[in-house]
Amino acid sequence: MEQHTQRQLIDFFHVTEYVGKLAQARYPQRRAEAKRSRWQHQHCSNLKHDPKAVDVLIEEAATLSRRTALSQALREGAYSAWTYLNNHRHQMNYPGFLAENLPIGSGVTEAACKTLVKQRLCASGMRWKIKGARIILSLRSLANTAGRWAQFWQKIDQFGAECVG
Repeated sequence: MEQHTQRQLIDFFHVTEYVGKLAQARYPQRRAEAKRSRWQHQHCSNLKHDPKAVDVLIEEAATLSRRTALSQALREGAYSAWTYLNNHRHQMNYPGFLAENLPIGSGVTEAACKTLVKQRLCASGMRWKIKGARIILSLRSLANTAGRWAQFWQKIDQFGAECVG
């Protein structure tokens, strides 16, 4: 993604799965569902609002992954959370993105892919070559993005277009 953007963010809802693993390791008892749920909810909320929340979770994951009283599966879950959070901490600036009113989940992107790509290219009986698909998707993205269609035609008017006959 570095070639397309300098700002990257891991899907928040994907990260919550790892927070869930930590909640399970923190409260492994069968009857601790309410405690697990509250703990997970609080830490997910902290991730959205506190820039230091990722570091807190990384420390918690490190501690839990070494807790010998836990089952191997729970320790492995905590360790996988530690690895994931540690490797991606630089892509978890949820407070910063929210402060700029930017999305922290991939739902917007997934919906755009469905609207722009799947609906157009995957209709019954359609077959596309790469060149044709690129052209259609370029035009479709211009037409479906506010202001871009008009910008496109301004460039055509300004520089002209070579006619291929």
